Amino acid sequence: MVLPKQLARINRVVTNRVLGPLARQAPGFGKIVHRGRRSGREYRTPVNVFATPTGYVVALTYGPDADWVRNVLAEGGCQLETRGTLVQLTNPRIVHDEQRRAAPVPVRQVLTLVGVTDFLHLDRVSPASPSAG
Repeated sequence: MVLPKQLARINRVVTNRVLGPLARQAPGFGKIVHRGRRSGREYRTPVNVFATPTGYVVALTYGPDADWVRNVLAEGGCQLETRGTLVQLTNPRIVHDEQRRAAPVPVRQVLTLVGVTDFLHLDRVSPASPSAG
């Protein structure tokens, strides 16, 4: 059981607007910057995010069919605002993990209670190396 879609609508209208500014600075949180598949409009979606050696993992609290997830998959990447930094991410892929290994131990317990078992894994875009010449 992931969080219900009705809660997502409430969060989009109320909670995200109130807590959104904190998501960019608070540990374990960030904002995914992505473009709408049809509208082309830029969106910023607060997420629960964890750093990995090669990029980031996002807990899909509303499941893998959330619009923002589909936008990121269709675009092949996104940006992440976290802890005052904007990070370019690529190679999005959904990973089903009932053990929730990508999340820190205390967060795993919360994700277990909510029933989250799907995660979006993203790789950091490597800075372009200077060309020899």
